[in-house]
Amino acid sequence: MSKEDNKAVIRGWIEAFNERDLEAEADVLAPGFVAHVPDAPAPLDFEGLEAWRQFTAPFVEAFPDLRLTIQDIAAEGDTVAARVAFRGTHRGEFQGLPPTGKQVAFSSMEFNRVVDGKVEEHWVEINLLGLVQQLGVANIPGPRLLIRILVRQVEKLRSWLSTGR
Repeated sequence: MSKEDNKAVIRGWIEAFNERDLEAEADVLAPGFVAHVPDAPAPLDFEGLEAWRQFTAPFVEAFPDLRLTIQDIAAEGDTVAARVAFRGTHRGEFQGLPPTGKQVAFSSMEFNRVVDGKVEEHWVEINLLGLVQQLGVANIPGPRLLIRILVRQVEKLRSWLSTGR
């Protein structure tokens, strides 16, 4: 298959997901489909369509209007890379967090191996930190706060060193 054909397979998979068309999604994934999600709380590898659906189900349940948009796509040989944007509204429980009603936008980098018009392997890095920050679960100090924290720690260290401990 051509590079354009392989990119069309990935576009079709994204479209099937957005339409929640499980049959069309199954048609795009190879029988031995394997997904690699190294950026999950622990690295995960899934084999088969059903395992992939179990992974994606919490996202669909928590963000029922979740839509994916391909921002960039490129292909080389049987590999298709895509930068994907996610948008949705937090209307269901997500990782123990009750619905907030907040709209979220996060992204992923995805690499897919396409063979004979089917996705054989999928690697995805999802910006989960960006997602949970938008839900108010995680806060990362901004540059000003970070500098104050570092200065305070240096002052503590100097004080500790000056007492001869």
